Amino acid sequence: MIYLALKAAHIISVIAWMAGLFYLPRLLVYHAEAGAGSAIGETFKIMERRLLKAIMTPAMVASWVFGISLVLVLGAGALEREIWFVIKVVLVVLMTIYHFWLAGFVRSFSKDSITRTSKFFRLINEIPTLLMIVIVVLVVVRPF
Repeated sequence: MIYLALKAAHIISVIAWMAGLFYLPRLLVYHAEAGAGSAIGETFKIMERRLLKAIMTPAMVASWVFGISLVLVLGAGALEREIWFVIKVVLVVLMTIYHFWLAGFVRSFSKDSITRTSKFFRLINEIPTLLMIVIVVLVVVRPF
């Protein structure tokens, strides 16, 4: 029963984290287009900060906590020899780095320091989608 509860909590937290990873770059696109110092830019600052601090970061931490808990319940030795699992962990680490990279942009935008174009943020908006697809395929199909 504990395994299923942890699994449900992990899935819920991953969904919340992914929602933020999809939405925050979109906010940054609109913020970059609005420009520094604009009235709407001030609204975007609030939205970006709240999304990052109230939803994304707690969901990321919960995803890690529940994911590690699942590994511990299953027994780490059972998974460490699975290539699909090692690749998944590497991709989740990359997703976490992406999260903190976005947080850096939020900090820059909060100081009205917009150094990238909206096109750049549109491009990087695809990164979590690609990582998510590979992670889900690895977990469900377990090709290795």
